[in-house]
Amino acid sequence: MMTITELDDQRTFLPRPLVGVGAVVWHKDHVLLIQRGKEPHLGTWSLPGGAQELGETVRDAVCREVLEETGVKISSPILVDAVDMISTNEDDKVEYHYTLIDFVAVALNPDVTLGGDAADAKWVNVKDVTKYALWNKTIEIIAKSRDVLSKG
Repeated sequence: MMTITELDDQRTFLPRPLVGVGAVVWHKDHVLLIQRGKEPHLGTWSLPGGAQELGETVRDAVCREVLEETGVKISSPILVDAVDMISTNEDDKVEYHYTLIDFVAVALNPDVTLGGDAADAKWVNVKDVTKYALWNKTIEIIAKSRDVLSKG
């Protein structure tokens, strides 16, 4: 039987999806991107976010994750969409399955202080986000977030 710590570290080949949260954080015409410091997709650029913890609301989770990874405090997050990230191995077995709940927020303090699982973090002009080889769903979420924020 696995200990709680081992279960927390185990994120591959699970019997069910994990809940993850992410945020499109805006500061003027820039969005906050992080470079992933661990798997899945180590070294790629993405939205700040991570796994929801037991007893934590998704909104509290996204505020915590953005703060941990970037040092940026955000406004009250507004729901944008939910997507699934499913990665299979060479045997076509599901290695990772995250149900990602994405929010939009505005930076309350734009100064970035790197931390948590992020290897890097920076403000990127929205016109330049495609230069970061983002997952196509991430690009869609960024585009959709502008509309949600303007209505929010």
